[in-house]
Amino acid sequence: MKRNLIATHIQAMEGYVPGEQPRVADVVKLNTNENPYPPSPAVARALAAFDPATLRRYPDPMAKALRARIAEIHGTTPDHVFAGNGSDEVLALATRCFVPDGGAVGCFQPTYSLYPVLAKIRNVRCVETPLGDDFGWRTPPPEFRPDLFFLTNPNAPTGIRYPEEIVRAFADAFDGVVLVDEAYADFSDGNCMALATREGNGNVIVSRTLSKSFSLAGLRFGYCVGPVDLIDALYKAKDSYNLDAVTQALALAALNDLDYMRANVERIRASRKELAAALAERGWKAADSQTNFLLARPPDGDAAAIFERLRARHVYVRYFPAPPTTEYLRITIGTPEENARLLAALDI
Repeated sequence: MKRNLIATHIQAMEGYVPGEQPRVADVVKLNTNENPYPPSPAVARALAAFDPATLRRYPDPMAKALRARIAEIHGTTPDHVFAGNGSDEVLALATRCFVPDGGAVGCFQPTYSLYPVLAKIRNVRCVETPLGDDFGWRTPPPEFRPDLFFLTNPNAPTGIRYPEEIVRAFADAFDGVVLVDEAYADFSDGNCMALATREGNGNVIVSRTLSKSFSLAGLRFGYCVGPVDLIDALYKAKDSYNLDAVTQALALAALNDLDYMRANVERIRASRKELAAALAERGWKAADSQTNFLLARPPDGDAAAIFERLRARHVYVRYFPAPPTTEYLRITIGTPEENARLLAALDI
C-alpha cells in the first residue's frame, strides 16, 4: 500500500479561513478590514516608472532601501528592521525561529485567528489565555509560559488597544519572545514601537503592515522592528528572495508619502466615530475601537441572522461563530456612502 505523502499534523489541521472575497459588482465589502481609499498617487507613479527589464535580475534579498526608510521612520537603524512578504510572513517566521520542537505559541482569546493555524503548521501547541470582561486586558497566569506570545495591539477582532505600560510590564515579566502585531496601529491613539527600539530590549518585536492604513492589501508587504539578534534570526529563516522587485519599489513609494496615509487614516477615524454613533442609536453595543473596524453586538444578539440578511443584500461583514464572539459582527469602516448603505440595509 502506498504510504501517506502528507505529514500527519497537516492532515489533521484546518487551514486559515480568510474573509469572503465577493466578485460580483455593486457590493459593499466591509468584511476584511481593507482600506476604502486608494493608495498614494506616488505608488501609481512608481508603478508607471518601473522598468520591466529589471525583472530579469533577482531583487535585493535584504531590501536595503526599504529597511533604511523604515529605520528612519521609527528612529532606529536598518539592522533592527526585517522586511517581509506581508506581516503574515513575519508571524510565520517567528514560529520557526523562536519556538523549539515541543514548544508552544501563546495568544489571547479572541484574537487574530491565524495564530493557532501557524502553530499547527509548525506542529507545536497553541495555548490561549482569555481576555477579561468586555474583551479588556487580563494578565496571563504565572504558569502561562509559551515560547512566543502573539499580542495583537490594537486587538482583532475586538479593536481594543492595550496601553504601552501594560504591554511593557507583561513583556518584562515574560521569558519568551513577545511579538506585538500592530497591523492597525496607525488608526490608534498610541502604539508600542518604543518597546522594540528601547535600549536593552531583548524580547519584544513589533510588526507592521502596509495592508491597512496604506491601502496596499494587494501588494503584500509588512515589516518588523526588534533586537538585532532576533532580526538576524528571521533573516536566516526567510525565503532567499522573499520580496519581489515590484513590491520593494511600490512599498518604498508608499512609505515616502506618510502625509497621504495619515490623511486617509483621519477620514477613517472620523467615519468610525460616526458609524459607532449610528449603531448605538439603533441599540447596538460596540467596543471602543482603535482600528479601522468595529466589533458590534446587535440589540437581540442574533449576529448570525443579521450577517446572512446583510449578505443577501450584498453587504458583506465578518462573523466569527465561535465563543466569545458569537453575538458580534466585525464591520470594516467604509466610505461614508458604504457606511450609509450598511445602515440602510440594517433598517430594512
